[in-house]
Amino acid sequence: MEVQQEMIRGSVSAIVYQNEENGYAVLRFDTEGGETITVVGTIPMTNVGERLVVAGKWSRHPSYGRQFEAEFLERLMPESASGIQAFLSSRAVKGIGAVMAKRIVEAFGVHALDVIENDPERLATLPGISEKKAQEMSRSFRRQVGIRRLIEFLSAHNLPTELALRLYRVYGEMAVDAIRDDPYLLTDSFFGATFGQVDHFAISLGVDGADERRVEAGICFELSHNLNNGHVFLPRNKLAAATEGLLGLDRATIDEGFLRLQEQGRIALDRLAGMDICYLPELYEAEVYVAERLRDMVNDAPKLPVDLARLLGEVQANRKIAYARQQLEAITAAAEHRVVLVTGGPGTGKTTTLDGILDLFDRMKLKSLLAAPTGRAAKRLSDLTGREASTIHRLLEAQFDPESGAMVFTHNEDDPLDVEAVVVDETSMVDLQLMQSLLRALPPRCRLVLVGDPDQLPSVGPGNVFSDLIRSGVLPMVRLTEIFRQARESLIVMNAHAVNQGQLPQLTVKDRDFFFLKRRTAESVVDTICDLCDRRLPENMGIPPAEIQILSPTRKQETGTVNLNKRLQAVLNPPAPNKAERQRGETVFREGDRVMQIRNNYDIVWKRTDGLGSGVGVFNGDMGVITTINHSTETLTVVFDDDRTASYEFDMLSELELAYAMTVHKSQGSEYRAVILTAWSGSPYLLSRSILYTAITRARQMLIIVGDESVIAQMTANDRQQRRYSGLKLRLQQREPEA
Repeated sequence: MEVQQEMIRGSVSAIVYQNEENGYAVLRFDTEGGETITVVGTIPMTNVGERLVVAGKWSRHPSYGRQFEAEFLERLMPESASGIQAFLSSRAVKGIGAVMAKRIVEAFGVHALDVIENDPERLATLPGISEKKAQEMSRSFRRQVGIRRLIEFLSAHNLPTELALRLYRVYGEMAVDAIRDDPYLLTDSFFGATFGQVDHFAISLGVDGADERRVEAGICFELSHNLNNGHVFLPRNKLAAATEGLLGLDRATIDEGFLRLQEQGRIALDRLAGMDICYLPELYEAEVYVAERLRDMVNDAPKLPVDLARLLGEVQANRKIAYARQQLEAITAAAEHRVVLVTGGPGTGKTTTLDGILDLFDRMKLKSLLAAPTGRAAKRLSDLTGREASTIHRLLEAQFDPESGAMVFTHNEDDPLDVEAVVVDETSMVDLQLMQSLLRALPPRCRLVLVGDPDQLPSVGPGNVFSDLIRSGVLPMVRLTEIFRQARESLIVMNAHAVNQGQLPQLTVKDRDFFFLKRRTAESVVDTICDLCDRRLPENMGIPPAEIQILSPTRKQETGTVNLNKRLQAVLNPPAPNKAERQRGETVFREGDRVMQIRNNYDIVWKRTDGLGSGVGVFNGDMGVITTINHSTETLTVVFDDDRTASYEFDMLSELELAYAMTVHKSQGSEYRAVILTAWSGSPYLLSRSILYTAITRARQMLIIVGDESVIAQMTANDRQQRRYSGLKLRLQQREPEA
């Protein structure tokens, strides 16, 4: 027998549970008939005191009893003075607590919400409310109302509610009109909705299957989606076939879409190595620019100092070292060429060589700067060289452009860096567009030294830049291959080289720096890791938990980072009365937690912990510790490892995740005193030699692998590398057309 839908009016008396990611909530609800019931369903951004009209059906939960399942709701702002006061007291509006709510309602009665929204100047007549604070309250209220209406619209059309904040940021109160006009704008990478979700929404609005907007969006979506796989371009035939499958349309209709997009400048078509290929315009521009600029630098030999031999002798005397032949070749090449590559694995003396290059530049009276792709890599570089190093983003002064909604760099051809030589470490992490931005910021006669290990994982972003530069054979390069005596004493170093050559690492030696702990179940792997971090390494080896990094090839499964972070948080930073916390979705953030920024944000303001500077921009991979969670201001403060402090509003917490454990990909460019790596079952794409090699080389003093030795053997044997479509190598090798 079908259960009839009912409609109930009332107000929210308590919030039992609320998931900020998907809007699901469990509410205590006082009906107009005087009954208190439990209401469950997608009811986002709910506040105590709100009046709702809820349509749905009754059900009985096996554990929680009778409850009302909301299928549709309409929000009714509280109308009585007591209802408004309850609503404002719940901190629904930023800056208004219980005391301030009472003061506002006493002054304006049932008109309080209208005053907050439309006449905030009147709020400033009350004690304790400045004009600035009144405007902030009004903005907060209008923003909340706008976002909630937007969330309700998205939810009603089965679209992810987390799109609301980004949509509101771009379109404000016109967001609903914008997506009704062109639903496919949601497939833009900034919003991140899947094509299937948007397509279903568009068709529900009556968009035809062969609509030009749908065809063009499908092509662009396939092209943008493959950036996540590292591809710079796609062969046109592959792109057309993928789009046919996505849209269920014929090739002729897709080809017409290609022509329109090319005419609009939204894609770039080219021919390379006899193949028709398709780029997003910004990727095409980046690839062509990088190839041309580097070729120009190769062909522009700098003037050598007449006393180079004497300067090299002074460098060796100053550093009290006799450089090996390859190291001396690299230092000399940095003087002889405008651009040079220096490569090598662990223990081959890259840092010693880099020190020598910097010393030589000093003696040549060249102003030099040091940079790396991530904050941790820059800090490590600074620690190793004793010189200031920065991320490439901060070197170029990244900032958010509110007009375009994109990141821009202050330094470019019009405002180049004040420098004569730039040295970049961990270059394998640099993607194509970041390399373009760096080259654009170099003055015409500047030198560039790119240091890295080509056997590390490639960049997260599109391209395989460092590998392409090496394989092109066009740029001067010195490969360091000699493993020095001190490094040969490290089993970490020797096992890394063994794995890189397809040989199994030694797992039975117990008296050095590389250990294997055999476990037969996923649960015992996790239990062992928790015990190592909480007790065994701190007590037996004197290594505190803060200096231990857990790595896993995967996020999922029992030995993935998501579960590991929950377990490690419970052991290393359990709840306590003196620790504030904030839940977002399934994650609880707690004071004292180790966290990581998971996407670039160019408008977060940060300050130096010593008070000696400030700036904007926190970037993917930056790590730190939560120091305070302030519920009255709805902010969370993080002190990052490079001594910067930044505050996050609660609605920005999707940009952070716990970082007791992280994927091997996320660890690139970092080095830790101790690393614990999980070796358990997973995707063949993740259980690879490059993942194992990268993980081993993240450890400075100790590496412990916990798991199954057959998985280590599988990773060592799996040298399959995902091919990335990139034209940089071929463009570098192209000859200049004759005049």
